[in-house]
Amino acid sequence: MMRRLIQSLCVAAMLAVTAGAAQAHPHVWIVAKSELIYAPDGTITGIRHAWTFDDMFSTYALQGIESKTKGVYTRDELKPLAQTNVESLKEYAFFTFAKVGAAGSQKKEKFNDPIDYYLEYKDAALTLHFTLPFKAPVKTPALALEVFDPSYFIDFQLNEKDPVTLVGAPANCKLAVQRPNDGSAQAQKLNEDTFLNGDNSNYGAMFANKITVDCAP
Repeated sequence: MMRRLIQSLCVAAMLAVTAGAAQAHPHVWIVAKSELIYAPDGTITGIRHAWTFDDMFSTYALQGIESKTKGVYTRDELKPLAQTNVESLKEYAFFTFAKVGAAGSQKKEKFNDPIDYYLEYKDAALTLHFTLPFKAPVKTPALALEVFDPSYFIDFQLNEKDPVTLVGAPANCKLAVQRPNDGSAQAQKLNEDTFLNGDNSNYGAMFANKITVDCAP
């Protein structure tokens, strides 16, 4: 993920090896909530994410960050880390993949750099908030969105309650969410070299969170 976090992830992987868990994937867990943002004219302007990292990784990522109150971190104190994170998201395609149009004739849509980003720390976990604007507002009756890490180093799980919401969408829009099956057990059978040699460079697609919106009349 983000450059600072990727460095942390690598260290986390080494710690896993030291602990005898070298065979395990994924290494980091994220609980995600998303909002699809609509303009008054019915176009989709972007996607707003909130990604909550597991407590162990959150604790590691906070090392070296000073705060006025022990165990409490303000948005201002976390601002440099948040900026570093979002500046590096582009390298990983934001772990967010969008297609528009009917099945069989879908077109991939690209995003601009994240905006309105910040980190918050609550209940021993870091949550990264950011908005991904589309390169151009999308006018389509059908949108398909997937959130996942192709390498399956990071496991994305949608929040149990209200994982995805439509903000300002036309009344006829229908939302569907498909959660992936738990691939952890199968992934743990593959060693670290298997994931690094390219044979499973898109392994995580098997466990993508799939979101579809149908606004057809």
